[in-house]
Amino acid sequence: MARAGITVDRLVAAAAELADESGFENVTLSALARRFGVKDASLYSHVRNLHDLRTRLALRAGGELIDRIAAAVAGRAGRDALTAFAGAYRSYALEHPGRYAATQIRVDQSLIAGSPALRRTAEITYGMLRAYGLTEPDLTDAVRLLRSTFHGYCVLESAGGFGADRDVTASWDKGVQALHRALTHWPRETDDA
Repeated sequence: MARAGITVDRLVAAAAELADESGFENVTLSALARRFGVKDASLYSHVRNLHDLRTRLALRAGGELIDRIAAAVAGRAGRDALTAFAGAYRSYALEHPGRYAATQIRVDQSLIAGSPALRRTAEITYGMLRAYGLTEPDLTDAVRLLRSTFHGYCVLESAGGFGADRDVTASWDKGVQALHRALTHWPRETDDA
């Protein structure tokens, strides 16, 4: 029987808080059981195992991230949309480091297909990039460039990995400007032939 007051939503919300406080790698069923004042076994009526909990956290955090991005890019296109997208991405990653780390785990493709938030992520991201005139396979290549650039920068910034005197936000802004230029002058798949 499920313990009164514990629901899957409350459990995942507590996991999100714990991830931000202590790091995604420290989200365990034991740690959450202590938060709720119950034994570990009590949580198995809500989630199958730790992997299930972390997957649910990843889906929740991915939904939060795309909601923030969607609000930022609404009504924008081109450079303005890219700048807003990048800013929303960076602010979420820095404000919610544990949740952001959860968005980086590999999630089963069938769960992604069933997640409205993650489908929305693809729609918004690809929609923004189509404004640059990109089509497949260039869209996928551009998504990979943006994700790896944004992710790498945010992880390094969060870890204090930039030691030069240059303001990190100024460097971020310059990087986003460079990405805009790269997208504007994208080497099309047909250019390679």
